[in-house]
Amino acid sequence: MNIEEAEKKMKKAVEATQSSFNTIRTGRANASLLDRVIVEYYGVPTPLKSMANIGIPDASTITIQPFDKSSLSLIEKAINMSDVGLTPNNDGSIVRLNIPPLTSERRQEMVKLAAKLAEEGKVSVRNIRRDAVDSVRKQEKNSDLSKDESRDLQDKIQKKTDKYVAKIDELLAAKEKDITTV
Repeated sequence: MNIEEAEKKMKKAVEATQSSFNTIRTGRANASLLDRVIVEYYGVPTPLKSMANIGIPDASTITIQPFDKSSLSLIEKAINMSDVGLTPNNDGSIVRLNIPPLTSERRQEMVKLAAKLAEEGKVSVRNIRRDAVDSVRKQEKNSDLSKDESRDLQDKIQKKTDKYVAKIDELLAAKEKDITTV
């Protein structure tokens, strides 16, 4: 594994952390809250966003208008079974999700969840570093690299790791601010 390859993987780990942050409720309507909702549609697990138009008419409401009206009850059931934590209101043609303001306890739970997701992202970046450093050490052991070249590469890999861990910390700080802002 070379440095460019390791950096590309680290960048992907940061992007994955960012996308997992997007699924955390902040008290405002956001269509990405429903990204992980899977509807059992004619026996096939189907992402909600591929079966309905999802709209945000105001800051505290999400509307879901299915392409097939017969799937309304299935969508409602999938939202109830998901970890979104919202109760759907089915009016016969549209499912509405009203987003209540978060309580302080719920905000703290969301901050803890964000911290957990950030830690998972950091662990992923560190695992990529470990694999890259192991690769460099193996090259050094096989006499493909001198000790100095090996040390230089390991230092560069560490700097990239520090950069991406700091990026995850920045994303976490922004998400915590977003969650705790009333």
